[in-house]
Amino acid sequence: MAQHQNHGGHHSHGSMKEYVIGFILSIVLTIIPLVLVMNSILSKTATMITILVMAVLQFVVQLVFFMHIREGEKPRYNVQTLILGLVIVFTIVAGSLWIMLFNKY
Repeated sequence: MAQHQNHGGHHSHGSMKEYVIGFILSIVLTIIPLVLVMNSILSKTATMITILVMAVLQFVVQLVFFMHIREGEKPRYNVQTLILGLVIVFTIVAGSLWIMLFNKY
């Protein structure tokens, strides 16, 4: 299959190799927590930390391989978007954990 380099002549997207690498990394980063949870290999805390780490890595893989954060005419805007995304993700995760820990009815 040919590479998917140019789209309309202005914007370059990743190659097929990058998409395949990103897809494989995404699958691996999804399977690792699934195996840990289904087989109870680690303690509960270690499993939760591993799941969080795999989620962050999955986020980075999505940004690099599928959202092309390193490419573009103005990568500075991509970085600003990344920072905003991280703030939003942190807020959602921290808020969800806070609600789950202190909502004991």
